[in-house]
Amino acid sequence: MRLPTIQGVIRRRILANFRIDPAIIQAQIPPRFRPKLQNGFAVAGICLIRLEHIRPQRMPEIIGINSENAAHRVAVVWEEKNETHEGVFISRRDTNSQINHLLGGRIFPGEHHAAKFTVKESKNEIKLSMKSKDGEVAVDVEGVLGDSMPSGSIFASLAEASKFFEGGSLGFSVTHNPARLDGLELRTKEWRVEPLSIVNVYSSYFADKRKFPTGSIEFDHALIMRNVSHQWHSADDLYI
Repeated sequence: MRLPTIQGVIRRRILANFRIDPAIIQAQIPPRFRPKLQNGFAVAGICLIRLEHIRPQRMPEIIGINSENAAHRVAVVWEEKNETHEGVFISRRDTNSQINHLLGGRIFPGEHHAAKFTVKESKNEIKLSMKSKDGEVAVDVEGVLGDSMPSGSIFASLAEASKFFEGGSLGFSVTHNPARLDGLELRTKEWRVEPLSIVNVYSSYFADKRKFPTGSIEFDHALIMRNVSHQWHSADDLYI
């Protein structure tokens, strides 16, 4: 049985995004999906999100839990019932929450790997590192609040980037069943993002030359959103 709706606050969400050769990323996603393109590039990245006061809808805030979480994801499109849909394919989720680790994929969608997060942040700066306990994934992100998109980005403006990622609110995550993906939809009361100027970014997944040969991937930009009320809604499973 799945909880129908979970609510809380996105205290901080970083989207660190890479532009990638579409043919290369296609090999990393289920064949049912196609990469969603921006100026001829596929877009993939790391979603690093701190959630607070997470609890079932209509339950008091005091019982909510807090957690740091990471998701490696790709913006995708797919066809269903003669219509084109868009969202994100999530190849891996990591969390510092024992509850998320134990109950993800059971009580609520999304199987989570256990990980350790180290975070130092202020109003304008953040430094975050994550290492999964199985040793498979490591992430480092360091940045300061920016004023605009970086020069050379495939997005011409913050508004263009914001619209692109707002359309990816429906996510499908891998499960222990290779034919089934868990569906989860993010709904926010107010969608707003700001540029994050990156000092350092590293993902062991995106740095893997076996998956992403030299020249096939390049860091593009990062966005941050903070203090946003939200809900998570279970979506129908997707079979691939």
